[in-house]
Amino acid sequence: MPPRSFLIIRLGSLGDVIHGIPTAAALRRHFPDADLHWMVDPRYLDLLELVDGIDRCIPFDPRDLARGVQAWSALGRLRRHRYDVVIDLQGLLKSAALARLAGGRRTIGFPASHLREPQARVFYTDTPDPGHARHVIEKSLGLLKALGVPPAAPQFPLRIPRTATADAILGRHGSEGYVLLNPGAAWPNKRWPAARFGAVAAAIRAEHGMRSIVMWGPGEEPLAAAVESASEGAAEAAPPTEITDIVAIARGARLMVSGDTGPLHVAGAVGTPLVALFGPTLPERNGPWASADVTLSRASSCSCRYERRCKKVLRCIDDITVDEVVQAVRRRLGGDE
Repeated sequence: MPPRSFLIIRLGSLGDVIHGIPTAAALRRHFPDADLHWMVDPRYLDLLELVDGIDRCIPFDPRDLARGVQAWSALGRLRRHRYDVVIDLQGLLKSAALARLAGGRRTIGFPASHLREPQARVFYTDTPDPGHARHVIEKSLGLLKALGVPPAAPQFPLRIPRTATADAILGRHGSEGYVLLNPGAAWPNKRWPAARFGAVAAAIRAEHGMRSIVMWGPGEEPLAAAVESASEGAAEAAPPTEITDIVAIARGARLMVSGDTGPLHVAGAVGTPLVALFGPTLPERNGPWASADVTLSRASSCSCRYERRCKKVLRCIDDITVDEVVQAVRRRLGGDE
């Protein structure tokens, strides 16, 4: 008998949750009548609620396990559900332990050679080898071999919400089109300089006649203001946004220029053309998956790969020039103009 109920565990971050959506979509296609649930950090609940095919989104903050009995009570309710299959897409000790504590009949995760914390392997009953897959999306889809799900191209069944913030931007700039610039990132090592983003905005207006909207997250208002100031009037800071706003604004954009961070991957999931700037992370693992998108990377020569902060005075991402990005924008927009 095929499995009748699934639980996916991928708590965060935003980009990683996006990268897990094709796995949920593949499960829904192959098991159309099964219950499909997803445990996620409460900060990303609004995103998952836009995904067609997920029956239930379960908010869970693992830090609550140390704070009281509420989280343990939630785990008890999960165990009573008796999932046929629990799939850990995160591959950390905390997520692997949660997967096992959920009490599924089978617990599927990555083999030790594909885990950042190899000890997580002991919590899984099944560890299918994703083979030579390099991108995290393909690696996650590779876990479904254990369930007989055939390989397929990634799909992102996201409903595009209607939000007042997105409507306001589309109302001002929808006729001529707009570009999104995303200078922020949780890792300082992933941030391309604000002044260069401003110079790119000025070049985009001069060459393509479009203004740029500067995205920003908590604490990044000064960064957005610095881009705007350096843009010669070609860019403006976005209003405060929620995740649903980002989805809707990205869907309406002609292009996004961004480092390796959550909004870049949201934009990719809704089909927005991308120019991606990569410093300490590998684009073949974390980057855009659409063949037409353009990636500028210095990861091959980076001495601080996958580190939040660079040990050098000049970070590897700083080696990417304004002219390179302007040319990349020209190439990516060339197919649309």
